[in-house]
Amino acid sequence: MPHRRILSLWFPRLGADRILRQERGGVAGPMVVTEEVSNMQVISSLNWAAEMEGLSIGQSLRDAHALCAHLVTRNRNPVSEQAFLAALQRWAGQFSPWVAPEGADALVLDLTGCAHLFGGETALASRIETDCSAMGVSVSLGVADTRGAAWALARFATVGVRSDRSGDAIQQEARATRARAQPNRSGQGAGQGTGHPKDYAKRRHWTRGGAAPQDILPAERLARIAQPGHAYGALAPLPIAALRLEPAMVAQLNRLGMRRIGDLLGQPRAALARRFGRGLVLRLDQAMGSAPEPVSPARMPDHFAVRLTLPDPIGLMEDLLAAVDRILPHLCTRLEARGKGARVLRLEAHRTDQEAETVVVTLARPSRTPDRIRPLLAMKLEGIDAGFGIDVLRLEVLQAEPLHARSQVGHQEAGAQARASDHRMEDLLGRLGARVGMGALTRYHPVETHVPEKTAQIQAAAWSEATPSWPAPTRPRPTLLWPPEVVMAPEVPQLTTGFRWRGRDWQPVRCEGPERLAPEWWLDDPNWRSGVRDYWVVVTACGQRLWLYYAHGGAASRGWFCHGAFA
Repeated sequence: MPHRRILSLWFPRLGADRILRQERGGVAGPMVVTEEVSNMQVISSLNWAAEMEGLSIGQSLRDAHALCAHLVTRNRNPVSEQAFLAALQRWAGQFSPWVAPEGADALVLDLTGCAHLFGGETALASRIETDCSAMGVSVSLGVADTRGAAWALARFATVGVRSDRSGDAIQQEARATRARAQPNRSGQGAGQGTGHPKDYAKRRHWTRGGAAPQDILPAERLARIAQPGHAYGALAPLPIAALRLEPAMVAQLNRLGMRRIGDLLGQPRAALARRFGRGLVLRLDQAMGSAPEPVSPARMPDHFAVRLTLPDPIGLMEDLLAAVDRILPHLCTRLEARGKGARVLRLEAHRTDQEAETVVVTLARPSRTPDRIRPLLAMKLEGIDAGFGIDVLRLEVLQAEPLHARSQVGHQEAGAQARASDHRMEDLLGRLGARVGMGALTRYHPVETHVPEKTAQIQAAAWSEATPSWPAPTRPRPTLLWPPEVVMAPEVPQLTTGFRWRGRDWQPVRCEGPERLAPEWWLDDPNWRSGVRDYWVVVTACGQRLWLYYAHGGAASRGWFCHGAFA
């Protein structure tokens, strides 16, 4: 049985490379990506030029500006970085079918039986480095029999162990891949180049602030590839941090004089487990192959699409609907087999002149019932320009969501009516959304608060559930509510005489109250800086019922205000 071979791909500047690729080389010079940690901006990623200035990951942005005054900063976007790593995972699928993400900036591949297809492991490593350099992505790789050993070689194989005169200072951290300014055959420096087009293609990325040129020496590449059965010799000179240990444990081991992995391999395992726990022994076993650590590839997302090729071009609305009736049931059958429903669909109509007409349909609720999806597609078909004819139709689900089966409760007729009523509302939202856009449909939801203007919030109707019943207030609330308006009245907590509001004089006949309201103490609302409020229901001589309150004063002046009216 052949030895199991694992490839670890580490992208030390993933965040910075993503931004540089997005801006197409628009950043020249040192650039860092920052994130907020403990109310402080720290560096999460940096490009090659910034590392040459002495900056490092985890350094505060203030210290970085002190070292490099012309530093360019960008904010981190973890979601975009995850999507970028997913794209790199699809790219790495050409080398092995077993590819899985490893953390936020690395991939792991099972190369067992795959390396010979690319000319061997050395040729495969050279091709990966060349492809990443062409994409403007920094990469560091390691190949070994185990996942732990490949991880260690990718990050520490070329670091080396540096010691001072006492032999105590040993580097225990991985460094990003750097360019080496090796003189070429013509005697010029790496930064000068030879003028050859290939030489320009090799350095075009890092001259614009992108990834460093991947001029990996053959000896360095071989140091990252551990031959089958030679994990002990490859890992022994590496620092202890290459075992994927916690920084506190690494520091504790360093204080005891154990700085290399070889220092641990010769120690009694029972003593190590008693002193440092089973985690250290497990990491040693995983690196040496005694403990299994398989590579589980990430499951590919479900993709639902159907295609219909027509023998003759069509252009009539009846023909388009007939074609939709043929492909839509097949799509719904595939959705039902996976237990999902379509939320967003796209219909592509390819014309004979190589142009394509596209319509997008959004449903209020995910569904896999053809009778509920077809009317929405029929409404969108009116906007398709058939031109000289349509010969290909393609229906694709852009967004699918889990759809659980519902069981009817009670009598069969009663359950069918309840289910039909729910579908009628969802179908209505779907038809309205097809006309005006799903984002324009909103509904109010109650909020548990006693502040009048915060008792409801607006949510999207398609992505929220309807509230069956609103909580009844303890006191009457007005039908109409508007921003508080100033009322001219004596500054006393109770209305005893008439008042002036909206340019008219009003005479109170009956006053009900007061109801004292105060804002949440943990929030600073500018509208409530006038202090607590005493609300009154005031019935005027003309029959108008107003909702007035008296503000007792705080950061703002006190006085009377009108907040709403009853029907």
